[in-house]
Amino acid sequence: MKALWNGTVIAESDQTVVVEGNHYFPADSINKEYFKSSNHQTTCFWKGKASYYNIDVNGSTNENAAWYYPEPSEKAQNIKDHVAFWKGVDVIQ
Repeated sequence: MKALWNGTVIAESDQTVVVEGNHYFPADSINKEYFKSSNHQTTCFWKGKASYYNIDVNGSTNENAAWYYPEPSEKAQNIKDHVAFWKGVDVIQ
């Protein structure tokens, strides 16, 4: 699987985990140069507290377009150290 934004591959892996229709990429499969920490957080009732990244590619920023669960709940341990995408990031095979 590949995650693309603004014409650039920002993550690539054949080891994604699919949860609720989202592909979660292993943290070591993202191109870290494009990811900047965000202060934004949300809470999922069954996965726990999500943290976010802004994605910066070619001078453009997609705010809070990637999320991850630093300490997922017991039920969501399979996505620990994984990153998922939304907000116009294309995930393709």
